[in-house]
Amino acid sequence: MTTSNMPAISFDRVSLSIANRKIIDDVSFEVSKGEFVCVVGPSGCGKTTLLRMVIGLAQPNDGEVRRFGQPVTGPVRDVAVVFQDYGRALLPWRTAAGNVALALEAAGTPKAERADTIASLLEKVGLRGHGDKYPGQLSGGMQQRVQIARCLAQQPGILLMDEPFGALDAMTRQTLQDEIAEIVAGTGTTVMFVTHDIDEAIYLGDRVVQLDANPGRVAEISDVSLARPRDQISSREAPEFLRLRHVLFAHIERSAHP
Repeated sequence: MTTSNMPAISFDRVSLSIANRKIIDDVSFEVSKGEFVCVVGPSGCGKTTLLRMVIGLAQPNDGEVRRFGQPVTGPVRDVAVVFQDYGRALLPWRTAAGNVALALEAAGTPKAERADTIASLLEKVGLRGHGDKYPGQLSGGMQQRVQIARCLAQQPGILLMDEPFGALDAMTRQTLQDEIAEIVAGTGTTVMFVTHDIDEAIYLGDRVVQLDANPGRVAEISDVSLARPRDQISSREAPEFLRLRHVLFAHIERSAHP
């Protein structure tokens, strides 16, 4: 199998224990190149820990995590992370444009080329004309857009998203769901998206990986056959959406009341 045909992310019988407490137990699944996979599960099931393993900030005790067929040994520029806490992710003394510029500076992009790239990225995330504003002058949704633009500036092959819309109001959340789905479709980026929200996972994902807790294990992996592009009303009313919703909620109920 050539590198181009390798899964973007592979968890191969991965287990992790911290201070004699097993956090992840025998987790195996793959994320194909260009796929949007959502991971759901209760608090404490290890969703964020899996992301940390993909980044290279946590190493399993058993099994192996691979990116494009290569064992993960540490962070690389090809992997970008969008965090839930956008307030702490942005530098308050830098403008929106200045925050996006961080990724270009780190990559050694010539200064003369940065302005056009930054303007294009801000427009892509719906922030045209806001580049000279500081994070404190932007709404939560706008701050999260800046963080997304900064990640896109890395031109990542893999985009990891850790509850990125969890702290936003419902309307802003839905708008950003549609925007990130459109951006990802246009770039072919591989996405692993962690959320507590089953409806969000079904709406965004090509597949949904559901984890059990204590320790974290794969309980179910569901294909999402909803057509793209998706719509906040018609897609959520589709029989396939409702079927998956029942499947995932039924598992939650079984887990809560074994």
